[in-house]
Amino acid sequence: MHNFEKLKIWQKAMDIAVVVYEISLLLPDDEKFNLIHQIKKCAVSIPSNIAEGSGRNHNKEFIQFLGIANGSTFELITQLILAKRLKLINEEIVQPVISQLVEVSNMNFSFQKTLKTL
Repeated sequence: MHNFEKLKIWQKAMDIAVVVYEISLLLPDDEKFNLIHQIKKCAVSIPSNIAEGSGRNHNKEFIQFLGIANGSTFELITQLILAKRLKLINEEIVQPVISQLVEVSNMNFSFQKTLKTL
């Protein structure tokens, strides 16, 4: 069992979730039940799955939840790119978040490798 609040990957994922919620306020209201909902759902899923996995009994289970978190990371990147392509949000806002998501994904893959060796 791991203390998820001390995990750097969880902390970074939480920071991203806050930023994504702030970005969602910039999107048009008519996207409230579509893209905005999906973006928020993915942003919350990343730290949530890290936290849930940390509370599991075995590292194998934790790795499974880290994999789900990584899937949500790539899903969120895709949704942010889509919002940019649809001109709902500009590059200057989206790119720093995408860079942070790539960093979290890299941390996630490294963390999974570490857990496999324990």
